[in-house]
Amino acid sequence: MKLGNLIDAFQPAKGPPPNRLGGFLRWCLSGAWPMLALAAFCSALAGGMEAGTAYILGLVIDTAISSGPGQFFSTGNLVIIVSALGFFLLLRPILFGLSAASNAIIVQPNVNPLVLSRLNRWTMGQSVRFFDDDFAGRIAQKQMQTANAVTSVAVEMINVVAFALASLLGALALLGAIDWRITGLFVVWLVGYFATIRWFLPRVRKRSAARAGARAMVSGQVVDTITNIKTVKLFAHADFEERTAQDSMADFRTKALHFGYLSASFRFCLMTLAGVLPVLLIGATLVLWREGIASEGDIVAAGAVSVRIAQMTGWVSFTLMAIYSNIGEIENGMTTLTRPDRVEDQTAAEVLSVTDGQIEFREVGFAYGRDIGGIQGVSLTIAPGEKLGIVGASGAGKSTLVSLLLRLYDGETGQILIDGKDIAKVTQNSLRSQIGMVTQETAMFNRSARDNILYGRPDASELELVAAAQKAEAHEFIHDLEDGQGRTGYDAHLGERGVKLSGGQRQRIALARAILKDAPILVLDEATSALDSEVEAAIQSALERVMQGKTVLAIAHRLSTLSEMDRIIVMDQGRIAEAGTHDALLEQGGLYAQFWARQSGGFIRTDADDQASSSLPSRDAAE
Repeated sequence: MKLGNLIDAFQPAKGPPPNRLGGFLRWCLSGAWPMLALAAFCSALAGGMEAGTAYILGLVIDTAISSGPGQFFSTGNLVIIVSALGFFLLLRPILFGLSAASNAIIVQPNVNPLVLSRLNRWTMGQSVRFFDDDFAGRIAQKQMQTANAVTSVAVEMINVVAFALASLLGALALLGAIDWRITGLFVVWLVGYFATIRWFLPRVRKRSAARAGARAMVSGQVVDTITNIKTVKLFAHADFEERTAQDSMADFRTKALHFGYLSASFRFCLMTLAGVLPVLLIGATLVLWREGIASEGDIVAAGAVSVRIAQMTGWVSFTLMAIYSNIGEIENGMTTLTRPDRVEDQTAAEVLSVTDGQIEFREVGFAYGRDIGGIQGVSLTIAPGEKLGIVGASGAGKSTLVSLLLRLYDGETGQILIDGKDIAKVTQNSLRSQIGMVTQETAMFNRSARDNILYGRPDASELELVAAAQKAEAHEFIHDLEDGQGRTGYDAHLGERGVKLSGGQRQRIALARAILKDAPILVLDEATSALDSEVEAAIQSALERVMQGKTVLAIAHRLSTLSEMDRIIVMDQGRIAEAGTHDALLEQGGLYAQFWARQSGGFIRTDADDQASSSLPSRDAAE
């Protein structure tokens, strides 16, 4: 096996991510620990070479002084000379090379994708409410920020902490061999060093978390503005958005300055301590040498190890500060990403296979965790192959009904069954694979037209793809597409959220996608609302063919599109207020009849609309 494959970079984690730092890090890095331990061991061996280097130098100096200039290269010193050459030319390079390889090949290229893939997999499983409550840019930033921070902590703990601890232990052993009093001075210095670190690092961690939160807010604000850039321009609010972004940037700058002041103070204190160490150790060894206790080689060894540790102090302090800074970022990201807001499959969830397509709602209630809104006590049976129209004013519960059928949320009360199977007891993927959907807010990826349509059924052939596009009246305009990279036709990219297409074109792409999916249950949520009358008429005939043999739920404000439905239900304040055919509902003279009478251009008008219209002066009065 190649070194680069010793860590499985895309191995799934077990269970949800804990919301405590230690558990979260274990979750992120599970499966990689043996290789991390190996890399840390190699780094520790390399760190031990620092004391070995000082020891060899001291030994060579003592041998040179005792032998004199003429006898140093004699056969009597051959063992020492060969050992020194082997240490510097062979052993030391090999150990440092192993340490570098374990980090650069085994750890760094694999830990980041390991953590990021786990965070992304977990985030993708969150409910739609999780995404509705946050900025898309902020969530993406948190994933990248947290994965990078975990990777940095793992790498630096190996590169620096393991290396530095091994160096300190080696230094203690070397100084102990010189004299216990030198060791005592070094221990006193270490106490002061660690006390300084202990005071500063928690504060670094806290301010780093605050800085990370402010940075993510800047990203979220900027992405939100760019995502809605057409609205910004249409309402001439560029200055307002710029001020809003600058407010976020100013907050980030303040947090960054607070972190910078603390960082500079920390570095100054540690550099002062670093300057004290050589003075202590070299001075004390000189005193012992004057008294005949230490040799000249001991002075060189103590000087070499103290200067090396003093130099290493700056490197270690900077790295420790970075580690604690990254820990602050991890905690900040962890707070956002580990919040459980999920619709989970049951342990023994079955795979749903729809044969008939009967749908049954039994006393279903859902209010988004609130006391009002949503739907309450809805009971409804949709026969196999039945075409059901759903109408109602905004907020009546139409979209909630469909969202519960798709298990975007779990109902708070009641059951929903498809062919007699409770959808709470089947896997979400199998449920949604049996339902095709076209919505008013069509979702497009910044990919090719081909990829967007094939999202309905990725294994479809080119002929099936084109046939679906033709049925959706999309083939002709797709054929004329060209993007900024010169790609044309089905290979042309549609831009973020399909921004390069008109609303009608996006809906026709979405219709083609649903046609290609060919699911036994079809949900149409204002599926033709963005189409002009001519295109709508053509697509209506295509939809009639597509709906044959399927169970259909069609939500529409344009009531003329529902007149041919087998049955229509009217939602009002979260309940089914009326049900029947188009003609029967008109005869009842209830809500549906009122909606029909109030339509202007085929859209439902509410009482509020009528009141607003009546408050306007008439044309005759104006004249």
